[in-house]
Amino acid sequence: MRLPLRPTTLAALFLSLTLIACTSNSSNADEAGPEASAAQQEQTADTDKPIRIAQGQRTEITDYLAEGQITVFDFMSDYCPPCVQIAPWLDRLHEERDDIQVVKVDVNRPGKEGIDWTSPVLQQYGIRSIPHFKIYGADGELMDEGQPAYETIVSWLRELPQEETSGR
Repeated sequence: MRLPLRPTTLAALFLSLTLIACTSNSSNADEAGPEASAAQQEQTADTDKPIRIAQGQRTEITDYLAEGQITVFDFMSDYCPPCVQIAPWLDRLHEERDDIQVVKVDVNRPGKEGIDWTSPVLQQYGIRSIPHFKIYGADGELMDEGQPAYETIVSWLRELPQEETSGR
């Protein structure tokens, strides 16, 4: 499914993400997302969608750097409304930019409902709010993290061609 990329839509989406960023330990159990299967966790980078790693466990994200490409790590949870809202935009970035790979770092351990704030992967990287982004350059060096990474992603999304809409 293609989403229209209007400047006002994009600005509203990211403003809402900024304003309602998941920074508390509240559980969004009634906003439960789908359980990720082991097969989904181990997708290859050759797929149209970003790979999904961690399932809340400690992991070396640099093991998932895309050689010769920019790699965006999206620390996320299916129980985080802003994470769910931004997912289609990150998918589009992954699909349409040959120089960028997106890797979703699932912060939730299996069976945990709500955002798993005590997960080993969040503790490992000292992350206190999600979505949280880390961007590594094609050379494997950290380019941006946190708010600067978010701003970089927004600029890349603005550069994507606008899509045709049906006028509805």
